Amino acid sequence: MGVTAVTDSAKFSAAALDELIAARQEPEWLVDLRRAAFETFCEKALPSRKEEEWMRTDIRTFHLDNFEPPAELSEIPADLPEGLLTAGVDLGGRVVSYNSRTISSELSDELKQQGVVFGSFAEVLESHGEVIREHLCHAVDPHFDKFSALHAAFFTTGQVLYVPRGVVVKKPLHALSLMGAGGVDLGHTLVILEEGAEATMLNETASVDETSPGMHCGAIELFVHPRARLRYVNLQNWGRGVWHFAHQKGVVDRDAHIQWTIGALGSKLSKVNQHVGLVGEGAECEVNGVMFTEGRQHLSYHTLQHHQAPHCHSNFLYKAALQDRSRTVWRGMIKVDEGAQRTDGYQRNDNLLLTKHCRADSIPGLEIEADDVRCTHGATTGQVDEEQIFYAQCRGFTRNEAIRAIVIGFFQQVFDRIPVESVREALGKSIAVRVREYE
Repeated sequence: MGVTAVTDSAKFSAAALDELIAARQEPEWLVDLRRAAFETFCEKALPSRKEEEWMRTDIRTFHLDNFEPPAELSEIPADLPEGLLTAGVDLGGRVVSYNSRTISSELSDELKQQGVVFGSFAEVLESHGEVIREHLCHAVDPHFDKFSALHAAFFTTGQVLYVPRGVVVKKPLHALSLMGAGGVDLGHTLVILEEGAEATMLNETASVDETSPGMHCGAIELFVHPRARLRYVNLQNWGRGVWHFAHQKGVVDRDAHIQWTIGALGSKLSKVNQHVGLVGEGAECEVNGVMFTEGRQHLSYHTLQHHQAPHCHSNFLYKAALQDRSRTVWRGMIKVDEGAQRTDGYQRNDNLLLTKHCRADSIPGLEIEADDVRCTHGATTGQVDEEQIFYAQCRGFTRNEAIRAIVIGFFQQVFDRIPVESVREALGKSIAVRVREYE
C-alpha cells in the first residue's frame, strides 16, 4: 500500500485487514473506506500527553498488541448478563453481541410491517446497503485520530436502527454489547431517523469478567432528520480491566430533537469524544451525563455542542461522583458558527468528591463567531457536607445511608431529566451499591 507506519502493530496489520475483508465479502465502497482508514491508522501515532486533548489522560501503559482483531466465535458462554436497563420494559426489539460478534437479533412483526429496521450491521448492510452508505462515517470522522481509524478499518459488528419517515416507535429498542475475558469490541452503532420519525434506543455495554483486560474501540453515529425525535441512552459498564476509546456524534437537522443520556460507570480508562452537531434551523439537543468512579478508574469525556444553524438550542449537564483514587476529566465546548444567530447554548459539570485522593478536572469553553447568542457554562467541585450527614443521622440514618442519600440527591437533577423509568432506576441502584462508608 506504500504506507510508512509511524506505529507498527503486529496484530492489527495489513494482513489482518486483508483477512477480514476476504471473510466478509462487503461492497467495494466499504472496502475502500476500510483501506483508507487503515492508511490513516498506520500514519498516525498513538496520542500523547503533549496534545491538549490528552494532557490529562495517560495511556503510556496501553499496548495495542496486547489485543487482536475479534475472531469468529467458537462457542457462546452460558449465563451471559442480561443488562441493567430493561427490567420490566416491554421491548420492541433487541440485538446482542459478544466479543464484537452478533449472537441474537429480534424485532417485533409490527415494527417490521412499518418498515423499521433494527439488527446487526451485517444483516442491515445486506438489506439496506444504500442507506448505510449514505450515513456510515459521515458523522464520526475515521481520520480524526489513530483510534477512530482503527475502528473504521477493523469494526466487525454493531447495531443499525432505521426508522422510516413519520413512523413512531413506541416501545424502546435495546442493544447489548458484551465482552469476555481478554476480549475486543469494535462495535459501531448507527441510528437513522427519517423526517418526523420517533424512537427510543437503550444501548449498554457489560463485561462477563469484571477484572480481566479488554479493549473497546467504538463509534456511535446518530442521524436525526427534520422534525424527528430520538431518545438515546448509552450506558458504559465495562469491567475494570477494559480500555475504552470511543467517538460519538449526533447530527440533528431542522426542528429535530435528541435527548442523549450517558451513564459512565465502568472501564479501567475511558477516553470519549461526544459531539452533537446542530445542522438545521431550530434543532435541539439535551445531553445528560452520569459518571461514578472508584478505585483507580480514569474517565475522560470531551463534549462539543456545535451550533451550525440559527435558532438552535443545546443543553448539556454532566455530574460525576468520585471515590478512592479515581479521576474524571470533562472538557466541554460550545462552538457557534458565524451564521448560527439566536443560539441558546448551556453546559454544566458538577463533581462530588467522596474521598481525599480522588480528582475531578472541569474545563468548560466557548468559541463564538455569531453576535446574537446566549451561551453560558459552569462547573463546580466539592466534598460531601458533614452537616448534611449529621442532619440525616439525627433522623435515624446510618452514616453510610446518609452518604448514599446525599450522592443520589446530587444526581437527582440529572435523573429528573431522563424520561425512561427503568434507566433512572438502573443508574440510581448501580451508583448506590458502589458508595462505601468513609470516616
